[in-house]
Amino acid sequence: MYDQILVPTDGSPAATAAIDHAIDLAKRYDARIHALYVVDGSAYSTLEAGSEIVLEALESEGAEATERVAEAATEAGVDSVTSVVNGTAYRTITEYVDDNGIDLIVMGTHGRQGIDRYLLGSVTERVVRTAEVPVLTVHKDED
Repeated sequence: MYDQILVPTDGSPAATAAIDHAIDLAKRYDARIHALYVVDGSAYSTLEAGSEIVLEALESEGAEATERVAEAATEAGVDSVTSVVNGTAYRTITEYVDDNGIDLIVMGTHGRQGIDRYLLGSVTERVVRTAEVPVLTVHKDED
């Protein structure tokens, strides 16, 4: 049923909560895990100085976040690949799905409600609305 499972991560606890679910499904279906971190540099493009330093830091953070997914997959005996790419998060995720034959997206949600969700938007919500494959959303455990 699933051969390629995407786990977009930003290294947050909400994103980390999705890893175990994705690995469990990958083991069940003998699928490969794709760990993806999107560096959205658009928020930093207006900085007069230091934008390159910020982008390098985000890329480093992305490498660490995707490596944590890969290490967890390896421990579980699941094949994985990692990618750190630049772009707008939800668009880049859906493009990655199309470009890599992804069958399922497993991603965390921060569980924002009300005005916070309206004002901040949600990458997960946008992916759910625009992806052409199933999206499993996982809420962060509050404990």
